[in-house]
Amino acid sequence: MKAIVFERFGGPEVLRHTEVEAPAPGPDQIRLRVVAAGVNPLDYKIRNGWLERVFPTTFPAIPGLEAAGVVDAVGANVTALAPGDEVFGFTDTGAYAEFALATVVARKPAALSWEEAASLPVAGETAQRVLDLLGVKDGETVLVHAAAGAVGGVAVQLATARGATVIGTASPANHDYLRSLGVVPVAYGEGLADRVRAAAPQGVDAVFDAAGQGALPPSVELLGGATDRIITIADAVAAQELGIHFSANGDRTPDGLAEHARLATAGMLRLEVAQTFPLADAAHAHSRSASGHTRGKLLLRP
Repeated sequence: MKAIVFERFGGPEVLRHTEVEAPAPGPDQIRLRVVAAGVNPLDYKIRNGWLERVFPTTFPAIPGLEAAGVVDAVGANVTALAPGDEVFGFTDTGAYAEFALATVVARKPAALSWEEAASLPVAGETAQRVLDLLGVKDGETVLVHAAAGAVGGVAVQLATARGATVIGTASPANHDYLRSLGVVPVAYGEGLADRVRAAAPQGVDAVFDAAGQGALPPSVELLGGATDRIITIADAVAAQELGIHFSANGDRTPDGLAEHARLATAGMLRLEVAQTFPLADAAHAHSRSASGHTRGKLLLRP
């Protein structure tokens, strides 16, 4: 099968489009023919070796955490799925490939496109996890950094569904998009704390940082020096320095996948696709992801 492989840490140039052996499913796994694979900032950070403590890498490695596709083969203990079923979820062997193994998947609703389905697993689980850890509830005000990104875009919608007021940081080009999601947008950069105070004179109760670009110090300032209701998924170094919770992993379940798919198909969760690349262009997808200015999800199509 064709796959993207890297055999050392480094920039996008270490990614190779090559031929490898298709994996065989274990007893509790399925093998899916990948139709669409999600590209996440985590992917290029792992590729660079920046997250080796949290996500250790065994070379040669295939990047990618999530995919949507068609079941191609099932392990001996799998009874709920059969070849031909359309599913989406988290991959065990890397999503940047024509075939991948998976354990945690859900059926793809017919109303959900392949691109939308591949956009859901990481963004949905991450957004849900952080909002739960923050304890965001009705009547509160939450500040979401990188609100127009894939994770941020899901987080702001789940937060508003809880009855929270959401302030979202983004570049001015994405402000109308955020307004369409019910978010009060503010621009990045110097003076951020003052702009947030003007947008939320009632104050901010919690902060979700999905940006990792200097957003934590002004967040601490906005919470009066407190750090207990600030969580970052993007800045482990600053989190350690400031005593802020860095969240990297959570519970991945088929029920969680199915619930987010239900919200999407019911029109209660909008999924924005920024760009889809051919599998061979994974390096370009990583470069765009690393730019930090993407609205919505980047995807690969084998």
